Amino acid sequence: MASLHCIAVSFVLFLGATAAFADGIEPGLWKIISRVESNGVISPPRESMKCLTPDQTQDIATTFSPVSRTINSECAPIERNFVDGKLTWKLICKGQLDMELAGDFTFDSRRHYSAAVRSKATMAGAPPVESVNTLDAEWVSECQ
Repeated sequence: MASLHCIAVSFVLFLGATAAFADGIEPGLWKIISRVESNGVISPPRESMKCLTPDQTQDIATTFSPVSRTINSECAPIERNFVDGKLTWKLICKGQLDMELAGDFTFDSRRHYSAAVRSKATMAGAPPVESVNTLDAEWVSECQ
């Protein structure tokens, strides 16, 4: 069960670390604060830094969407929508690991975005692990 939780949380944290917005968020060094709530338990905030290149900021839908890297599971094509600075997506995978992921990203200025990524995962008949990872990101400086 703990490994299932780690897989889901690691996947969600990866998403927050790779984000960029093509029509307004600036390339550069971003501070990302994430908070995970899993099965009712809230973890302390986690701070990370990520340098986003101009190339990473060109395709918002691809940059912010998950990449399926599952073993022994099949994922349906991702559903996504990007309108007026809001990106939503959903990914469902079935197999050894059944997982549903849904992301809601809001880009409210050139130097700030926020997001919520919800996941529900089950493995080998274990009770589902549900989590919500909230992200709050702000631009810090040019990349060094």
